[in-house]
Amino acid sequence: MYDETRPHRTAAVIPAAGRGTRLGPGAPKALRSLGGVPMLIHAVRAMARSRAVSLVVVVAPPDGAAEVKHLLDEHALPERTDFLVVPGGETRQESVRAGLDALPDGITSVLIHDAARPLVPVDTVDAVVEAVRAGAPAVVPAMPLADTVKEVEPGEPGEPEPVVATPERARLRAVQTPQGFDLATLVRAHERIAVNGEGATDDAGMVEKLGVPVVLVPGHEEAFKVTRPLDLVLADAVLARRRATDVY
Repeated sequence: MYDETRPHRTAAVIPAAGRGTRLGPGAPKALRSLGGVPMLIHAVRAMARSRAVSLVVVVAPPDGAAEVKHLLDEHALPERTDFLVVPGGETRQESVRAGLDALPDGITSVLIHDAARPLVPVDTVDAVVEAVRAGAPAVVPAMPLADTVKEVEPGEPGEPEPVVATPERARLRAVQTPQGFDLATLVRAHERIAVNGEGATDDAGMVEKLGVPVVLVPGHEEAFKVTRPLDLVLADAVLARRRATDVY
């Protein structure tokens, strides 16, 4: 928890070292174009739009830090925010840890944001930061589920799978990013918790394993993750609407 005598300083870490194979062959997912601009640039700008964020750390592919730094230099970014590019690791957890290790002294809280969520509104970013600064050690934006969810016994791809249970939809939420943390709490989680599978993509889940409470704040429908080609179509439509209405 925060020492209230210290000033709050928030940084954002964007792990962008993944290949994004579900979008098909080509450039890494974070470098795919959205409205003529790489998704990563949109994600960086989304974090930098929050006046609470003073530093954005981009974690690049292990052999691509120079390319990503050049990319950031090519695009207009808010002057009041500092930017740093560091090489990542082989896994997302290793890459997030590399970003945390690069944070300077004085940072008290950190946002972890998916590069593949390029259109998260600044109000969502601010809500996460405000909740952390109010004393929550871990904060996640989340949305209610529109679909009923079934728990199954996993089978071979394409084969019928037996249903094990039907969780109560009203108690379920789909989590988004940025996820916000008291920095010391997240560093402790990365030091003590090793995860794999779906848990490796959820830093809040690591904090949960420490027994530290995690709270949710309302997410936003435009903070969806661009994972498949159809998501790119939707993201382009959202971006076009923003530009047409001068919201972006």
